[in-house]
Amino acid sequence: MWMRDGDSCHSRSRQSKVELTCGKSNRLAHVSEPSTCVYALTFETPLVCHPHSLLVYPALPTALQQRWDQVEQDLADELITAQGYEKLLRALFQDAGYLKTPEESESTQEGGAQGLVFETLDSCSKAHKELSKEIKRLQSVLTQHGIPYTKPVETSSSEHLGSKIPTDRTAEQLLGSPGLLGNTL
Repeated sequence: MWMRDGDSCHSRSRQSKVELTCGKSNRLAHVSEPSTCVYALTFETPLVCHPHSLLVYPALPTALQQRWDQVEQDLADELITAQGYEKLLRALFQDAGYLKTPEESESTQEGGAQGLVFETLDSCSKAHKELSKEIKRLQSVLTQHGIPYTKPVETSSSEHLGSKIPTDRTAEQLLGSPGLLGNTL
């Protein structure tokens, strides 16, 4: 983090660069002045030990933040193992809705996006609306935290069908004609 525009110092403003590093407790670990009126501070905290902590932690409800704090403290106090830590964080992320539960993962693997089959147009439309709503929710979360994303390139419905584009022959079949197709016997 850069903190700029501090008190006046020899015709310029004081600046501080604060680096957050993983540590067993909250403490100021190092301070230096690499150049006049520019300070470098290293602050250790268990709150940044997880690789996604600065993205996820601020977005969590207070109760889940407190759970995460306790998990970090238990790890720092060696009350839990690294494996226990990972398990507790996984459960916390599942409770927050950031990870799927094992049951949800299994159902996704069995009938994942590639294996979706809809019996009716209505069920397909309903699933499309639900997925669109989820995409908008996720885009909102990304925007809220200043994480850039790109919108997918729009594709036509014929591109989604791939080689299953109806031909005149299949159109006749779809009309329900039980007779001969074209001039074939």
